[in-house]
Amino acid sequence: MARTAQPPAKPKATSAKTSRPAGNKAGAADAGASDLEGKKAPDFTLPDQDGKSVSLRDLTRRGEVVLYFYPKDMTSGCTTEACSFRDKLELLQAAGAQIVGVSADSPASHKKFIEKNGLTFPLLSDSGNQVTKAYGVYKRKSLYGREFMGIERSTFIIGRNGTVQRVFTKVKVNGHAEQVLAALTERS
Repeated sequence: MARTAQPPAKPKATSAKTSRPAGNKAGAADAGASDLEGKKAPDFTLPDQDGKSVSLRDLTRRGEVVLYFYPKDMTSGCTTEACSFRDKLELLQAAGAQIVGVSADSPASHKKFIEKNGLTFPLLSDSGNQVTKAYGVYKRKSLYGREFMGIERSTFIIGRNGTVQRVFTKVKVNGHAEQVLAALTERS
């Protein structure tokens, strides 16, 4: 009886989790982005929706930064996330943080997105994906069986000293602004 060769079984995907203080259940991080937690955040200078250069160094001089990376302007998930941050902005600012979004969209696209949704925080354009790569959020993605490179929805809380204090990866938009607010207020 002849045996046919079977291809080796694919290993199951696992995700490494960072250790978190007790009571901190939000946002399991995986390798790449989570490697930055506790380390100096990669510095950058990117154009905002008006084409004005914005640097991380300038942002951290004003306070903590909630830096969130999202795939694309004008899409339902990204709109929900942006509007959630908009709706919680006063509380986030009261906790000492400022909100800044980053995607590969152009400044002109960001401007339309801001105007359409009444956003009151800057969106930065990383058209070459240099910053998304530095933060470990530019990854291979799959949609309807098609693989491509893109931005994995992720959020970083960066302290005034430029250190990444908290990382949220594979973010689910519903309730995420509340997770970020809880992380900011539990340290206060």
